[in-house]
Amino acid sequence: MTLDELTEMRRRKWHVDGNAVRTLDSAREFMESVGFCLLYPLHPPLLIPTFIGAFGGSDEGLPTWRQAFGDSRAGDATELMVRLLRERSAYEANLFGETNFLIASSVFPYFYGLVGDRNPRQVPKPGVRSEYSPLARDIFEVIRTKGPISKIRMRAVLRGEPSDAALDRALGELWSRLRITRVDYVPGEGAYWDALFRWSPDAVRQGIQLSVPEALSALISKYLDAVVAAEMSEIEEFFSHLVSRSRVRDSINALLSAREYTLVHVDNRAMVEITQHAEAVAPARSVPIVPREKRRRLQAQPKQ
Repeated sequence: MTLDELTEMRRRKWHVDGNAVRTLDSAREFMESVGFCLLYPLHPPLLIPTFIGAFGGSDEGLPTWRQAFGDSRAGDATELMVRLLRERSAYEANLFGETNFLIASSVFPYFYGLVGDRNPRQVPKPGVRSEYSPLARDIFEVIRTKGPISKIRMRAVLRGEPSDAALDRALGELWSRLRITRVDYVPGEGAYWDALFRWSPDAVRQGIQLSVPEALSALISKYLDAVVAAEMSEIEEFFSHLVSRSRVRDSINALLSAREYTLVHVDNRAMVEITQHAEAVAPARSVPIVPREKRRRLQAQPKQ
């Protein structure tokens, strides 16, 4: 495989070859095929597809989050994304800072297993070592008891009427640990938030049952399925936003030793790919790639 061939395979899979994703059905298929993607590209870029690129059918001139307000594609792409969120075909997470991160429903339990809170119903504890600010704890209690709820209604319930900036920081604390999720958007009111354990109880339950190594190995496999092949440094760079680089490296080496992954040379660059790709490019998958015994156990669990 040459670098040009690899690039073309990615372009087809990421729908930036002119085959734009414009309908709800095609958006579902795209998300299940790639597993996860950024809404807008980051700078410096990460090796990962983008929803705005798939919506436009091209990777030329894609806007960043800060440029989106002036791009004609952004509004329609966001509307399509919200439709996916409403029907739970995709989930949204705040893991990469500048842009939203979208995760297919079949893959989401693995992300929860990697970064989610193991006690999702419990109000975060106070104290100097708490991972959550007092406002974040108050907001979680409001969402838990009154959600789904918008920021406008949230501010009316909270004492002191916190500023938008303070609300956004506190919501980000809860969102980054998958305590809460955005479930809808209403013009004039903005986003509606709900507790994730109530919005998707089955996905949360499955995620809690997964260990961090199990979840990480499944996600790395799905990532490789989406990008076809990648250098070790590219895989580490992407997952360093979630866990330590050393943990990513250990997981890859373990799966190379188990022959789940294969090292290949693409124009003198050493890359990792899923072993099946060494024989033929695998078709789009609707579930994450995990070791066979783990895949059977997870697929046997009830779906939402």
